[in-house]
Amino acid sequence: MSERKYFGTDGIRGLVGQYPITPDFVMKLGYAAGKVLAGQGTKKVLIGKDTRISGYMLESALEAGFSAAGIDVGLLGPMPTPGIAYLTKTFRAEAGVVISASHNPFYDNGIKFFSNSGEKLPDDVEQAIEAQLDKPMGCVDSAKLGKATRINDAAGRYIEFCKSNFPSQSSLKELTIVVDCAHGATYHIAPNVFRELGATVIEIGTAPNGTNINDGCGATSMDAISKAVVEHNADLGIALDGDGDRIMMVDHTGYVIDGDEIIYIIACNDLTSGRKDGGVVGTLMSNMGLELAFEALDIEFARSKVGDRHVMELLREKGWQLGAENSGHVINLNHTSTGDGIIAALNVLTAVTKQKKSLHALRQGITMLPQLLVNVRFSGENNPLKDADVLAAVAEVNEILTGRGRVLLRKSGTEPLIRVMVEGPDLDEVTLLANKIADVVKCVK
Repeated sequence: MSERKYFGTDGIRGLVGQYPITPDFVMKLGYAAGKVLAGQGTKKVLIGKDTRISGYMLESALEAGFSAAGIDVGLLGPMPTPGIAYLTKTFRAEAGVVISASHNPFYDNGIKFFSNSGEKLPDDVEQAIEAQLDKPMGCVDSAKLGKATRINDAAGRYIEFCKSNFPSQSSLKELTIVVDCAHGATYHIAPNVFRELGATVIEIGTAPNGTNINDGCGATSMDAISKAVVEHNADLGIALDGDGDRIMMVDHTGYVIDGDEIIYIIACNDLTSGRKDGGVVGTLMSNMGLELAFEALDIEFARSKVGDRHVMELLREKGWQLGAENSGHVINLNHTSTGDGIIAALNVLTAVTKQKKSLHALRQGITMLPQLLVNVRFSGENNPLKDADVLAAVAEVNEILTGRGRVLLRKSGTEPLIRVMVEGPDLDEVTLLANKIADVVKCVK
């Protein structure tokens, strides 16, 4: 695959007001995408967004670009990323566009696309859009301009879809649940899903103002929901990120349950139901404890590169249905075409109600190994991952941890960082070894 100029691993993302997240570029992106999609017979796309203040500006720019290319636009308003993927399919639109920077702060934003199957756009289509972006922007004849309509029942449609993924004979009426929506795209959806299924819902992070998305709340900042669950004597907590495709949970003690433990609970419940859809895909960052737990259950486990796109690719390759990142991207192809935080929560709640066990009890079969991640910023010309001293330090630590743990070094996909991860049975040892490697990485110029 050729080098990308604009698209990263998850669309186009950056600081609002700085290239490429500017009104003029985004309008041209809408036009370029429209021209490419029109060539495939597309006449309609859907656009949804999260709650960032910049969403208004970028939505208008995209709408203008698509219209200039002769593409009709359906405006969904604030909607979770997986909700946009779902509605793209149900409206028979040829593409869905998401305006979001997911778990990032409000001053970042991004654009990503879904195909008509509710999955990420194929690489060849993204490459065609990039090629079109390098050409001058034009405009179709006035009579052929695209029209825009607002889809007012988008939230209600997605709420009903989510509820349909919970067993019809079950209810959440015995549960008190804290739901943290990160002041993001699920603020008007997630609490209603769980409430309409019978739960007593305590809301936090459901008052977006355009700038408070992901600010000290949601799946990337779990202190608030852990505290709320304990204070309200709730049964559990569900924390989503700004665009609703990531989930973390909290048991009644305030203990944080990440994507590794969530996918373990879902896979185990499938096993007790007599359904075994092949193995489970994790990533290079998945805890070794997850691998050992699946080994004990005779469930196959495979690791992909980090990123939900890579998890999906490996699931398709192996013909499996379940995959997750420990950061909370959980994919269950039995229910959805992409990572969906609300659906993942309902999958876990299905296990809670069916097995009549608490969330705390359901995670007892997995023992997570201490895992430490150290981020090291680099600015030199040399690649630290190929430096001889770094390679020697990694080899030394790997030898120390043989059979007991592992080491992983990787570059961040969005920042000039080397992520040093070490895991093993003893936290003090892991901390010492991770910092030992990080100190060597810092010396690379």
